Amino acid sequence: MKRLLFLIALVCATTAFAQEKEAKKIAPPAGKALVGDFYGNEVKSKTLKKAVSVAQLNKELDKSTKVEHAVLTGKVTSVCPKKGCWLTVENDKNETFFVKMKDYAFFVPVALEGKNVVLEGVAERKMLSVEEARHYAEDAKKSQEEIDAITEPQEQNRFMASGIKVVQ
Repeated sequence: MKRLLFLIALVCATTAFAQEKEAKKIAPPAGKALVGDFYGNEVKSKTLKKAVSVAQLNKELDKSTKVEHAVLTGKVTSVCPKKGCWLTVENDKNETFFVKMKDYAFFVPVALEGKNVVLEGVAERKMLSVEEARHYAEDAKKSQEEIDAITEPQEQNRFMASGIKVVQ
């Protein structure tokens, strides 16, 4: 009888621990996103000097649909509240870039919102399917009305970040 009770307690404890661990995986990482913090690969000081604005990178994408070795600077306006797996960067003219993390290798804290960052990676112009656009709208906690309004593929300037550094 004692063995049976011990086994039941062990199974319950293991299940509870596994669920707690799984719940932690779903949230964005903790962090205050202080100046100098970086996510993914470290963005070196010499790279910071090469950073261009959202508007400049958008102009480069008008000439070519992909820019390798891009370095972008801007203000983070939103972070995926589910995992921290994407963010948007904007300039003062409301031009934006949607940013994903290369190879899904790192995530960022929601504290990154409102911070100025420099990102290193690849920029490209891409067509989003209706399903993908709706998925990102759901992640961003848009209303069902806004999600349902997405009925056509959308063109999007996207940045695949290998590293992000907080600069202000």
